[in-house]
Amino acid sequence: MSLFLKPFLFLYDSTLSLLLLLFNGWSLEDPAAAHERLEADNKAAQSEWLQIQYLWRKTRSLVLLPIFKGLVIMCLVLSIIVFFESFYMNIVILFVKLLRRKPEKVYKWEAMQEDVEVGSENYPMVLVQIPMYNEKEVFQLSIAAICSLVWPSSRLVVQVVDDSTDPVVREGVDIEISKWQSQGINIRCERRDNRNGYKAGAMKEALTHNYVKQCDFVAVFDADFQPEPDYLVRTVPFLVHNPEVALVQARWIFVNANKCLMTRMQEMSLNYHFKVEQESGSTRHAFFGFNGTAGVWRISAMEAAGGWKSRTTVEDMDLAVRVGLHGWKFVYLNDLTVRNELPSKFKAYRFQQHRWSCGPANLFRKMTMEIIYNKRVSIWKKFYVIYSFFFVRKVAVHFLTFFFYCIIVPTSVFFPEIHIPLWSTIYVPSMISIFHTMATPRSFYLVIIWILFENVMAMHRTKGTWIGLLEGGRVNEWVVTEKLGDALKNKLLSTVVQRKSYYERVNSKEVMVGIYILGCALYGMINGHTWLHFYLFLQATAFFVSGFGYVGT
Repeated sequence: MSLFLKPFLFLYDSTLSLLLLLFNGWSLEDPAAAHERLEADNKAAQSEWLQIQYLWRKTRSLVLLPIFKGLVIMCLVLSIIVFFESFYMNIVILFVKLLRRKPEKVYKWEAMQEDVEVGSENYPMVLVQIPMYNEKEVFQLSIAAICSLVWPSSRLVVQVVDDSTDPVVREGVDIEISKWQSQGINIRCERRDNRNGYKAGAMKEALTHNYVKQCDFVAVFDADFQPEPDYLVRTVPFLVHNPEVALVQARWIFVNANKCLMTRMQEMSLNYHFKVEQESGSTRHAFFGFNGTAGVWRISAMEAAGGWKSRTTVEDMDLAVRVGLHGWKFVYLNDLTVRNELPSKFKAYRFQQHRWSCGPANLFRKMTMEIIYNKRVSIWKKFYVIYSFFFVRKVAVHFLTFFFYCIIVPTSVFFPEIHIPLWSTIYVPSMISIFHTMATPRSFYLVIIWILFENVMAMHRTKGTWIGLLEGGRVNEWVVTEKLGDALKNKLLSTVVQRKSYYERVNSKEVMVGIYILGCALYGMINGHTWLHFYLFLQATAFFVSGFGYVGT
């Protein structure tokens, strides 16, 4: 019997030993000694933790606080610069309105009339270019509007510059051109076998044809633009009677501004650009950036400045700066409007804003020294182009909007020692916002939403600006802004836009920034930042709404 029980007794003793080792450790030392050793280990751990805390406090006070304070001071300086630039431009506009200083009073303007003897031969030859690329939803509207322009048919040439690669679009363009040719319109289609230089390359090549040499002026309309019939009648006389004028630019208005909240926000921003930035530039220096469409150029001025160049994604601004540096004057007509369509899809709008921010910054990098060494214009005009036109409006404002209001202000909850003055977070941005909304009075009640949405878009503009300044990988990325044309009016959106899955709609960058701002808001609320966390919660919500694809159509 004892032989039978021995194996079980061995297993019992082994199990007890293992359990003792498991709960008391593998050491065979005395329990009192083990307790003393445990207390020593705790004291050592506490000492290490105190050392870590000490190192963190030193790093925070000697490194992080000075860096953060320097960044705050830099943003405060930029706030003052942006505010005074906006204030000055609005003072100029107020001066224009009070004195009713219209271009017709500043420049000579007389309506074109047929001569009794030569008839319409005294009218200048005008070329109208319509650049397009696979824009099947809108090309018919543009071609129809341009072929309806009031101008002697013998003195007008319509040129469709078609870079489309879609055979269906090419066929549709050919059919539309044939229709208008049958009605006596001198309309032609020019195509290339490549897309070198994108829009600038296509426009440059289109101007080399023999029939263009007889034209004095060229009007440009993108494929979604619809000018009024009297457009040429109102613009060309400025070029005819003022030999120093190279460009006449009209204002954009938007056929789909009421389509969604995103298009309303775009309308507010673009109205400020045209009614304040463009008109103040025209008034102060007879210079502003060509908007790439809805403008009429003097062809000889373009040729003297080197014509179209494709070195950046803003070939229109590039051309305008070079022509302006040759001493030519530009005229902006606020009362003359051209209808066009705003991008109603958030993805299309993001690509557009990347191009509109990356291109100017890259052009600024490439042309700064050329502007400085220019001998044809005054020092004051060179200063205006470098400081106001490029630095403040194309670089500083994007950086300030995102970095200060979406990074520095939220992060300030972790640095209560540094005081950010109220004038920089409330008064200055409030005044700038009021200046912007004055250009679109009907949308004044949307100003809070506009501020939050502009801060979200400032992230993409800031990224594009840095890519342009540093000539990063996407510096020459060109994505044609998608337009939907009559598909939206006729509620045929499902045939144009396929529904995306939930995960395809998520924009990770917006979500990550939203999470960071939300974390700062929660920290600020817990630690008693009574007013700041309200703004942070709203801004985080705006980033989440954009990040999860609930913006646009």
